[in-house]
Amino acid sequence: MKLLFICSRNRLRSPTAEALFTNNASIETASAGTSSDAHNPVSADLIDLADIIFVMESVHRRRLNNKFKSALKTKKLVVLGISDEYDYMDPELIKLLRTKLARYVET
Repeated sequence: MKLLFICSRNRLRSPTAEALFTNNASIETASAGTSSDAHNPVSADLIDLADIIFVMESVHRRRLNNKFKSALKTKKLVVLGISDEYDYMDPELIKLLRTKLARYVET
């Protein structure tokens, strides 16, 4: 399974989500950001490779739809509803991600 995690700048939330699966050989992950100054900007190639796309907030879904609408037609896209108030690998963020991701994948 291939998962793509998206937040705004790809510095805190989406890299934390990606890191949760580092030791899981059955899941490939990537993370990206919707902002032009993102560490790793989201691209059509990343979207194409993903089985499930997880965005942190509804604004990220809107940005993806505006830029990659045709590429998203066959993709499962999930809004996690996690606001930008956590540091990278914050224990509360990890707990929240595990809770929200549990219905889709085992972390």
